[in-house]
Amino acid sequence: MAGKSKSAKYYAANPKARAKKKKYDTKYHSTPERKEYRRKLADERRKRGVMGKGGKDVSHKKGGGTTMESKTKNRARNGAGGKAKKK
Repeated sequence: MAGKSKSAKYYAANPKARAKKKKYDTKYHSTPERKEYRRKLADERRKRGVMGKGGKDVSHKKGGGTTMESKTKNRARNGAGGKAKKK
């Protein structure tokens, strides 16, 4: 299990908890608000001509806008990339 986050290890070891989380996630991501959020992101990727082509991410800026940014930088921000945080 090397390389897995603490939560990934937990859910791998606890099938009931994983099933409960999957049920919650399914319900959460099917709400109208989440669908609209994904729709807006997809529209922005289409507008920029990168939809379905891989490459850079459309990243959110602090001011609320979006910009093109490498996947590595966008997904690693605030520890989201799975890197170990230094104490």
